[in-house]
Amino acid sequence: MTSYLLERAWVDGAVRDDVHVEIEDGRFTSVTPDWQSLNLSGGARADKFRNPRSTGDSERLPGLTLPGLANCHSHAFHRALRGRTQRERGTFWTWRDQMYAVAGRLDPDSYYALARATYREMLAAGIASVGEFHYLHHQPDGTPYDDPNAMGHALIAAARDAGIRIALLDTCYLSSGFGEPPTGAQVRYDDGSAAAWGERVAGLKDEDGVTIGAAIHSVRAVPKDQLADVARGARGKPLHVHLSEQVAENEACLNAYGVTPTKLLHDAGALGPLTSAVHATHLTDDDIALLGSTHTVSCFCPTTERDLGDGIGPSRRLHDAGSPLSLGSDSHAVIDLFEEMRATELDERLATQRRGHWTAAELLDAATRHDSLGFDDAGTIAVGHRADLVTIATDTPSTAGTGADENTAAFAATAADVTHVVVDGRVVVRQGDRDEIGRALATAIERVWA
Repeated sequence: MTSYLLERAWVDGAVRDDVHVEIEDGRFTSVTPDWQSLNLSGGARADKFRNPRSTGDSERLPGLTLPGLANCHSHAFHRALRGRTQRERGTFWTWRDQMYAVAGRLDPDSYYALARATYREMLAAGIASVGEFHYLHHQPDGTPYDDPNAMGHALIAAARDAGIRIALLDTCYLSSGFGEPPTGAQVRYDDGSAAAWGERVAGLKDEDGVTIGAAIHSVRAVPKDQLADVARGARGKPLHVHLSEQVAENEACLNAYGVTPTKLLHDAGALGPLTSAVHATHLTDDDIALLGSTHTVSCFCPTTERDLGDGIGPSRRLHDAGSPLSLGSDSHAVIDLFEEMRATELDERLATQRRGHWTAAELLDAATRHDSLGFDDAGTIAVGHRADLVTIATDTPSTAGTGADENTAAFAATAADVTHVVVDGRVVVRQGDRDEIGRALATAIERVWA
């Protein structure tokens, strides 16, 4: 058994003091707030927490501790682009050309190294589960590897070795756009048909800490007559899809099929509580109603959406219609779920010229939505749940004087304030690990561009 005494922690929808937790076999077996309140004065309590290992059998964690965060949308290979795409002006579509240049360079070994380092960066930011939207399936010329899932297995191994849980969202990608064949780097994404995609994915298996889910890359990349095949293949599993990220995609869908992308997916049976609509930026009123009535999750990635100039999606309207919010870091312009939380609210302020759309508690709920990745037993500090703990310092230049409560987490903290991370009961990040993580990232990214 392992035990911790948390100075402050987010438990049952509130910040509680002196929370004592016990962990066995990777799960919480005891969660007790106010553990020391009857025995220590406020001054003594503060002195105890200045030294996280001061006394007793329980490791003491000063600061504010949260459940593990969930990064619900990741393209690990995009991490190699950070800082390299900002000189060129243009749009999402010009950025995409630069992204394809990276996509054509990777093999299973270099992808493993890059993904492992990227997942270590995520862990250092407090992320315990990642949804990896995976479409680099084949060799650069489109020829399958001897192991047709070599790239997927590389991602699973990278996550396992880093210490993060992964939902491998194996992605169906068959077209460069509404019936056009894949070209360039896209040929390594293509299985030829939804049926062939399903046969390949059948070779991937769930294991502890690994969920095999599915993804429709977009309505431009999977023909209308094969969308339902992917939806059926994902039944009972997480299904994610890029949705209406760009106005041009909406217009092309209307020209090709006479309906919006949301309506096309609905008619194919692809919407529902296990589906996550990623970006959901440019929606009609009817689109919002469909996503809400089906309880499809809306996965927003604000730092990427602003980096690419995508626009601001209607996060609050979707939530109020019945579509729960989750968050992702997508292209990894930054990896910081605290910033994604904050940006969701701040972007709404820019769009509406009004403050106060999302409470800190609601944003924390979005940042800990592991259920959209198939990990229904994560995201809360509660008995029986996966033992994830993310501790942020409350005395840094970012957090000092902010109250050390949920508003500190959602509106003040950054990934750099994370000091200690536990995933499934195992310590995966301690203060001082960042230098090693940075060196691993530099080495992996240099290898990609060599």
